[in-house]
Formats: sequence, structure tokens, C-alpha cells
Amino acid sequence: MLIYIHGFNSSSQSGKARELQAYLAERGLAGGYVCPDLPHRPSEAIALLERHIAQSPTPVKLMGSSLGGFYATYLAEKHGLKAVQINPCVGCDAKLADEVGKPQKNWHSGEAYQFSARHLAELQAMKVGGITQPERYLLLVETGDEVLDYREAVAYFRGARQHVLEGGDHGFSRFAEYIPTILEF
Repeated sequence: MLIYIHGFNSSSQSGKARELQAYLAERGLAGGYVCPDLPHRPSEAIALLERHIAQSPTPVKLMGSSLGGFYATYLAEKHGLKAVQINPCVGCDAKLADEVGKPQKNWHSGEAYQFSARHLAELQAMKVGGITQPERYLLLVETGDEVLDYREAVAYFRGARQHVLEGGDHGFSRFAEYIPTILEF
């Protein structure tokens, strides 16, 4: 099973999630794909993903984008899984510290909530100091990411298979052309 883990304030309706689902459906492979809508609380998001992992009848592979990459790293290290990282957030706890106390809104569902110190503490508890088996990771980053510094991911996933592409954006504009590479991995 392939679990796609969406980013901060996103959902299963994100462009990449829908694009991947359509690609797999066209090839009769959609039954092995899931992209759950994650709760905004990190501990609840991980609990939901853990249930999908535990219930999967086949070996699980992860794919995470942005904050989803942070979650995918935590789960890959905990369970010894392979993970594709797409413009992943490295050190999300530090990057989201300025959001404490600020109102947030899911881009797709419109759900509103306030990012709290509890959210941040839960992220801090999931932080992985470094990956243990680089061969289990595929990193896809674009240098034009306007939200995250791609160089942090390149350094963090040192030793992993990496595709560092010039230009692009945080949404990873060349996602469609890399789906075959992702599935091959």
C-alpha cells in the first residue's frame, strides 16, 4: 500500500494527491493507494496514519509532501518503511514555532483552528535527529520552493537517492513527470 501524506492545512484534495490517485486509477492500481484527510493535531494525524499502516494487508510505502514529509520520516524510521519525500519540511517544529497562537484554516475543507503550543510540542516529540538508512528514502526537491529551503532537505537526506531540480515551487511543479520514478522506487 502507498500512503500519501499531505502537508500543513492541506487535504486529500491537494493537487498532488488527486494527480497521483488519477494516475493510479488509469492503470488499475488505485486499490493500493490511500490519502487520508489528516487532523490538524500532529498526534491525531500520526495515530490515523499508524492505523492505516497496521491495517494494511501489504507492505506500506510512504510519500510525504512538506509537513507530510516530516510525518513520513517519523513513521519510516519508526517502522522501517520506504518513503518518498517531496519538498519535505525538515525541522517542522522550529519552522512552525511562529504559528503558535495564530488562527489557521484548511485550504480545502475550510476547517478553522488555532495552532497552539500543544501542536508544537507534539511536533517536537516526533522530530527525528537523522535518518538511519538513506537507501529507504527518495528525495524530490525544487530549488524554487518559496516556503522551504531545499538545501536543508538535501543535507538531511544525505546518502538518499535525490533529484534536485532547478526552479519550480513548493507544490513541486514537475510532480506528474516524476510519478513513474516514484512508483519505481
